[in-house]
Amino acid sequence: MGTITMLAAWAAAEAQSWTGKASYYGARGRMTCAHRSLPFGTQVRVTNLANKRSVVLVVNDRGPYINGRIIDVSTAAANALGFRHAGLAQVEVATVTN
Repeated sequence: MGTITMLAAWAAAEAQSWTGKASYYGARGRMTCAHRSLPFGTQVRVTNLANKRSVVLVVNDRGPYINGRIIDVSTAAANALGFRHAGLAQVEVATVTN
């Protein structure tokens, strides 16, 4: 596989997005998240579909382990996204490429 092909494959793998439910967990004061399969250190943009608020988070944990949820965000991120009091939100998650 040539260098250009490998770079194209890497870029395609990096540009991923999902839509689903988000919940939050107690990583206070940090803009982080938990995802089942993305590598630690991956940056993702999470957008609350109800109010269009968006934040960039860093994957530093595994989860969520509840069916129907695609990401767990920190308490600080849930506040920034405007769903901490609701507990859950319909979100779009997209990897951020540098």
